[in-house]
Amino acid sequence: MKDKKAKKILITGAAGFIGFHLVSRLMRDGYLIVGLDIINDYYDINLKYSRLKHHGINKNEIQKQKIIQSTKHSNYSFLRADIADHDFIVDFMGKQKFDYVVNLAAQAGVRYSIDNPRAYTHSNIDGFLSILEGARYSNVKHLVYASTSSVYGLNTGMPLSENDPTEHPMAIYAATKKANEMMAHSYSHLFNLPTTGLRFFTVYGPWGRPDMALFLFAEAMLKGESINVYNHGNMIRDFTYIDDIVESISRLIKKPAKPAKDWTGNPPHIPTSSAPYRIFNIGNSSPVKLMEYIEALEKAFGRKAKKNFMNIQPGDVPYTHADVKALEDYIDFKPKTSIEQGIQKFVDWYKNVNE
Repeated sequence: MKDKKAKKILITGAAGFIGFHLVSRLMRDGYLIVGLDIINDYYDINLKYSRLKHHGINKNEIQKQKIIQSTKHSNYSFLRADIADHDFIVDFMGKQKFDYVVNLAAQAGVRYSIDNPRAYTHSNIDGFLSILEGARYSNVKHLVYASTSSVYGLNTGMPLSENDPTEHPMAIYAATKKANEMMAHSYSHLFNLPTTGLRFFTVYGPWGRPDMALFLFAEAMLKGESINVYNHGNMIRDFTYIDDIVESISRLIKKPAKPAKDWTGNPPHIPTSSAPYRIFNIGNSSPVKLMEYIEALEKAFGRKAKKNFMNIQPGDVPYTHADVKALEDYIDFKPKTSIEQGIQKFVDWYKNVNE
């Protein structure tokens, strides 16, 4: 970075998939980083601890609401805390005086939300409110937060544009993320807080979540077990490699949202506002059939997968395709990693950690 004084940034969800990779990138860029994560057991916590260990955070030293300094990186420290612990988070952010905040902490997963809806209101609603309040009172220069392509719900027109309505979510997970966008706008409008929401499209890559398709497929294939192929393989996804996501976020952080010139409420332009508020899709904009995704994994592993074809799962959408022109114009970057390249990188990593 060119700044004489390093910028200070809070990254929530730092032990998660995207958070881990973003921490790695922003450490190299010279930011002073505090990573925050609750380290819950939604999936194997050992993977989360492994991510933290990679960044020099010792599992045995982690205590609730205590900052731990990395043993590998002088510009990184970690805090175990729940973003829904409102008073603590607001007080902590007020004392730390972060320049930027990237909120990636959330209860993820469409299907888990069907049986565990309160986990989503706790983290995604109550927790996000804590982040907004902390950002408001500590004069954060830019709050970037994770939304999801799932907000498009029952929309079938492709490609999916930020201008499309998002009034028909298919699961409580998507509904909470839609709520995040609306909550962020109210804070941008009332308190002039620059906020940018990112609608991620099927992110994959090394260090990813073990409940996601790529991990489940890889594990089953290596064990010689069948993989579950939903909707009988007739799924199309805008798979987006993690490095492209991180590159996009790193560029967006330094470009706080601003009020849109000549914005009008009749009719309103959905992804911008008279307030400092933006919404962007982040996807590869190159939708791929699920069977082609599996074929790329088979090629990378050098073996065929046994396939168990099944009906589509509740809450799943059959087709996603991101319109990313607004993002490309704003940051002069378009996600571009091909499925073949991305899956090969994942397989190389997967083999290395499982040898």
